[in-house]
Amino acid sequence: MIKDIQSKIQNGEVDLTKEVSNFLNDFENINLELNAFVSKNEKAMENVKLSIDRIKSSKALKLDGIRVGIKDNILVEGLKATSGSKILKDYVATYDATVVKKIREAGGIVLGKTNMDEFAMGSSNETSYFGVVKNPIDKTKVSGGSSGGSAASVAGSLVEVALGSDTAGSIRQPASFCGVVGFKPTYGAVSRFGLMAMSSSLDVVGIISKNVSDCETVFDVISGKDDYDSTSIEVLKEDKEYTENDLKGMNIGVPKEYFIEGIDKEVKEKVDGFVLKLKELGANVFEISLPHTKYAIACYYIIMPAEVSSNLSRYDNIRYGSKVEVDNLKDLYFKTRGEGFGMEVKRRILLGTYVLSKGFYDEYYTKAQKVRRLIKNDFNKAFMDVDMIVTPTCPDKAFGFGEKSKDPISMYLSDIFTVPMNLAGVPAISLPLAKGEGGLPIGIQLVMNDKLDNKLLKVSKVLESIIKYN
Repeated sequence: MIKDIQSKIQNGEVDLTKEVSNFLNDFENINLELNAFVSKNEKAMENVKLSIDRIKSSKALKLDGIRVGIKDNILVEGLKATSGSKILKDYVATYDATVVKKIREAGGIVLGKTNMDEFAMGSSNETSYFGVVKNPIDKTKVSGGSSGGSAASVAGSLVEVALGSDTAGSIRQPASFCGVVGFKPTYGAVSRFGLMAMSSSLDVVGIISKNVSDCETVFDVISGKDDYDSTSIEVLKEDKEYTENDLKGMNIGVPKEYFIEGIDKEVKEKVDGFVLKLKELGANVFEISLPHTKYAIACYYIIMPAEVSSNLSRYDNIRYGSKVEVDNLKDLYFKTRGEGFGMEVKRRILLGTYVLSKGFYDEYYTKAQKVRRLIKNDFNKAFMDVDMIVTPTCPDKAFGFGEKSKDPISMYLSDIFTVPMNLAGVPAISLPLAKGEGGLPIGIQLVMNDKLDNKLLKVSKVLESIIKYN
């Protein structure tokens, strides 16, 4: 935990200077094992001494002494911001994203930029131009995506916390695969200023850490309204610290639609066991229905590509992009985008352009937005009766490289349990629940109504202590 690390630095048990300098000096060899980072922050050492001095004088800021990884679609001034794509392989950010600025102001030490699926499009970190990220638990398995580098860097103890983005489960799914905590806040609870847009109505900046307490600390630092992001909001405060006794009488819903045919047997068994434990602790657990869940993936894969098609139109080699030799403007667009974008990105741009085209806009995009409203209504109705919803994070455990990459539909279904929360805009967190065959982690997802982020985190701390994952 952050407070423990700061205490160890104060007592001389942890040599922060050595840890950071070793990372920077031996970056290539350290990164070779997992490929979790795409670049390092050469200036990281500048803040180490200040951080140590504040800790030792008992004036520590909230994140002093804490090593942080930043997903490569979040801008850090002076560092490359590639979004995992060839087209931006040489682009250097000219300013800090709001979340990075807040991390720095709280004393956090940014070590570098973490690897990711190209433009956050993927569920396995196999679409990155910079290569796949290996799962620290089993290096023959994927780390999950798109924030695979962030999850692997935390699970592999390269950093204490990492920032990621979550559009359909891109924080929670890799967190589940790597056995760490992944938190997706309410839409707008964290500023998106400085986040490269994928799907603007769905993107959320979130946190990956080894425990909920650290997640809570970082959320307190980065959350809040931002003048640079008109969609940003303030969430509700929660001063109450929950205990196991507070679970007695708590109404918890388990949606029947989340135990679908094809769900991994071990995942179902472990989640069932967790639900039984909640009942034993005195919670009122009952089955609920989120009937429009079955349309969530189809709905998402209309809305998201439409917004992708619009957002990625800016990468035209005039302001951004790699340089190519061309004779005319048409070739500039075709060559830059044809050579710069990977196959999955092209697939989604084409799909998005199609659903927005004349004659299909109302048939697809408008209809998908109506279905999105129905999904949100399902959650609103459910939260009239329950305080929290519990589901598996993913239908399966981490899979092997190449197992799903040639089957886009199978890959898309990896997000079937996480997509609805993005469509509804509600906060959700994945906790490591248990280890399955081969030691592969299984995650449990906890969900509350929008703006109840702080309550969700405090309840999650209690449940984390009950789970005792190790």
